[in-house]
Amino acid sequence: MPLVVDRLRQPGPNHPARLSSAVGNAIGKAAQAATTDVRPPTPVAAVVVTPRAALVRSRLPTLIGLAGLAGFGVLFALVRVGRTAALDAALTIRIQASSNPVLNALMRAASWPGFPPQSRIIQPLIIGSLAAARLRVEALSQTLAWGTALLSTIVKRFMGRARPVAGKDLRVVAAPLGGSSFPSGHVLTYVGTYGFLAFLAATLVRPVALRRLLVGFMVGLVGLVGPSRIQQGHHWPTDVTASYLLGTSYLLGVVAVYRRLKARRVASRR
Repeated sequence: MPLVVDRLRQPGPNHPARLSSAVGNAIGKAAQAATTDVRPPTPVAAVVVTPRAALVRSRLPTLIGLAGLAGFGVLFALVRVGRTAALDAALTIRIQASSNPVLNALMRAASWPGFPPQSRIIQPLIIGSLAAARLRVEALSQTLAWGTALLSTIVKRFMGRARPVAGKDLRVVAAPLGGSSFPSGHVLTYVGTYGFLAFLAATLVRPVALRRLLVGFMVGLVGLVGPSRIQQGHHWPTDVTASYLLGTSYLLGVVAVYRRLKARRVASRR
């Protein structure tokens, strides 16, 4: 009789406790199967990496961002103690050695968008255009990307480095300059704003030819502005290099924020 009572007390196959345990076991097995480093079946295996390799690749932007911050920190420390002065002067003289008028015009054109008043007009126009096109997440993210201008101002106050001074070997093109030489406000702002615009163009623009044109123009502008700041005598090479490093880290952060906001917006429409 006690044996019969014990069996009656045991939960049946449809009992909630047993069902809950079964569901939990199923979820656990599915999670284990999904995260196990097993190559997919042929022919998928020929084009798809293993889950472990995919995880490593997905960390690449984070690793690049951390490396950029580390590199910026090293340069900041070296500049602060005056260890880069000789190298900066030698590199600047070498970069300014060319007197090609076409090159000089190209360098001036690359720097032009970063000077006021146009620097205070272009970005609001871009942000307003994105908002008018009902690309609200893109407009918000572009505003965040423009934050590199504020970041440049903050870092400049901590450093207080003198700009190059025209002399026998160095030349400085007259321009509305202000603040510390480190970092380069032009470069830092360009990497954030035009770098993010290049990302948006590569992500959103449908026509291939137009997409390539826009991305190429933005990337070219970002790539040219650094040498232009040295060639015009407004910044030292380490100012420019540090701005590229810090700007890249900031840009990757903005891209991560954009992707999260975009995913939430897409999910809310389902």
